Amino acid sequence: MTDVVVRDVTMRYGEQVVLSHFSHRFSAGRAHCVMGPSGCGKTTLLRLIAGLETPESGEIEGVGKLGFLFQEDRLISHLTARKNVALVLTGRDTDARAGAALEALGLSDSMDKPARELSGGMARRVAIARAVLFESKLLLLDEPFRGLDEQTRAQAAAWVAAQTAGRTVIAVTHDRQDAELLNADVFEMKKRGGQGGVSGGVLDSGVFGQAD
Repeated sequence: MTDVVVRDVTMRYGEQVVLSHFSHRFSAGRAHCVMGPSGCGKTTLLRLIAGLETPESGEIEGVGKLGFLFQEDRLISHLTARKNVALVLTGRDTDARAGAALEALGLSDSMDKPARELSGGMARRVAIARAVLFESKLLLLDEPFRGLDEQTRAQAAAWVAAQTAGRTVIAVTHDRQDAELLNADVFEMKKRGGQGGVSGGVLDSGVFGQAD
């Protein structure tokens, strides 16, 4: 397992610079939470790591096979919650393994309902289970616990932390409590007004980010 390294990356949308000569190292086998205000480039950073966007310059190394929990749940509406999760599993007893995960997330009574019949919080937990159970060494989470109440969030975060121990997790969040629940290292991205993006650098002792 190798570190995920973002090196001297610049990304812009039209005239808007989102990231400017941004560098950071995410240590392998640890959980990381990227925090900061809306518009500072957090989701863009995840999409760049995932290869869904191409930077104007710079490079990203050490990614390999990954799982991605988007802000949108992206469930298949006519499939049950259990089947949505089982889709990413291989080997034997996929339905049973999917069901066990959903039970741990408090969805015992809803796992066999079509996704279209689930509440927002239920759908989010199904999406969490599917992303986490996908076999990969790197997991990207974009606002993973959005829409969950405090008790359900704590339950989901505890399950995610247990399931991802030893994997590299990079989560974007607005809530510092998420980082605490995931026992994650925190990386703060900041942005000033205007068209300046976020710049950053690799430090041996931690992380930093500041607006140009």
